[in-house]
Amino acid sequence: MSLKIYVGGLPYATSEAELNDLFAAHGTVESVKIITDKFTGQSRGFGFVKMAGSEEGNAAIAALNGTQLDGRTLTVNEARPQEPRSPGGRGGFGGGGNKGGRW
Repeated sequence: MSLKIYVGGLPYATSEAELNDLFAAHGTVESVKIITDKFTGQSRGFGFVKMAGSEEGNAAIAALNGTQLDGRTLTVNEARPQEPRSPGGRGGFGGGGNKGGRW
């Protein structure tokens, strides 16, 4: 069973190929995704790596968490499911209507 790993503290210049090579030393990497800003395309400093097996993934977490990459300390742990977000851009409140004033 595969293991999805969160990698934080990435230098902004890190490429997906570099991240793949870093984790490939600890096992088979199925996929790598560095999260980027949707407007600028610049790295947001974190990403995800999917390892083929949970043993390989846990070995990579143990070996890489707290290590340095280009002067930045990496945070490496098992990825958690994304928290559900509230709908809409207004915090889930409805729009308009009479607020107690006169018509």
